Amino acid sequence: MEKISQKSENIATPKPKWSWLDGGIGIPQGFRAVGVKAKIKNPDKYDVALVYSEVPAQAAGVFTRNKVKAHPLILTKKHLANGIAQAMVANSGNANACVGKPGDEAAWAMATKTAQALGIKAEDVLVASTGVIGVEMPVERVLKGIEQASIEISQAADSQQAKQAAHQAALAIMTTDLTVKEVACELVTEQGVIRLGAMAKGSGMIHPNMGTMLGFITTDADIPAADLQALLTDAVEDSFNMVTVDGDTSTNDMVLVLANGQAGFQLSPSDWAEFQEMFRAVCKKLAQEIARDGEGASKFLEVKVKGTQTLADARLIAKSICGSSLVKTAVFGEDANWGRILAAAGYSGADFDPERVDIYLGHVLVAKDGQGVNFSEEEAKEVLSQKDISIQVVLQEGEAQATAWGCDLTHEYVTINGSYRT
Repeated sequence: MEKISQKSENIATPKPKWSWLDGGIGIPQGFRAVGVKAKIKNPDKYDVALVYSEVPAQAAGVFTRNKVKAHPLILTKKHLANGIAQAMVANSGNANACVGKPGDEAAWAMATKTAQALGIKAEDVLVASTGVIGVEMPVERVLKGIEQASIEISQAADSQQAKQAAHQAALAIMTTDLTVKEVACELVTEQGVIRLGAMAKGSGMIHPNMGTMLGFITTDADIPAADLQALLTDAVEDSFNMVTVDGDTSTNDMVLVLANGQAGFQLSPSDWAEFQEMFRAVCKKLAQEIARDGEGASKFLEVKVKGTQTLADARLIAKSICGSSLVKTAVFGEDANWGRILAAAGYSGADFDPERVDIYLGHVLVAKDGQGVNFSEEEAKEVLSQKDISIQVVLQEGEAQATAWGCDLTHEYVTINGSYRT
């Protein structure tokens, strides 16, 4: 009898088609980015960011659900109506929100100045701002910053300089952030390489439905605007909209994406599936970085909910627990108060049976079937003393699951926000 061939031993395990890169929003082909110091609020801080595509790009965006919306956000939604954009300009230090006609004029001035400097249409410029609400924008400083940025954006002579310039753009959108949030990755296909770059800001005034958070994504993939919008909307629901720091939803929140097609080929169905996975991973990574950088935070909190009848219920419960001030303060105090977790699930609006809920702090089971169990307080304390805390809530009602991210609530949060305007 012939021996069975051992060919399988020689078959290499398929490598993932996409991987992380070192860099940020300027990584994809045909994109450049830069940040400059315009002295909007702090003379020593980068505060104007400019992102430019060498060709008009397909564009999409998602925006805050707060009824009070900042002036640049209103303008950007108008400019996105045709699904085309070629530049994104953003400033920190001033939200340009709730100041009436001067706010509309300032947002339009930012768009027209960017267009003039880059030789593109004003309608193809997307505008974003972040900072203090209700204070008029120092327009002349911002416009000088845009002019300087337009000069510097073309001066990067090599890839390292371009990477540093893009890093400065990520610095320029920060407010109370302590960490820079930028990522890049690439998808290797048989036809070539697709790259994706992104940057975000967010630390306080963060809550599901877009907190005071800005996100900018670029890719050299060729993706129609309608498909890009559907992808972004779907990805945001499981990433940026699953983050909460303090329960406050801001007026300026947006995530924008440009796809300029400069990779030079169409994605196959299988590569499109890989690209979607990469895109979602980027959004989740940035969302988690925002949670880790919550104002005054000392701990990162991840809440996993499993076994609900619907995805909507899982999301509601996860976000409610992650956003509970009592849960967050218990995490800060390293107190295994599982009752607060169950209570937060109960007022989430989700439909579930409270007597079929198990709760874990890390690996420690602290409640079963909606009631407490005998557990080691020392073991639970050890879990809660870590920098990264995981809470898992398991229901016995279905297959749906969702994850939310947040942080603890500390004395430092009050200190930061007690004097934010000054």
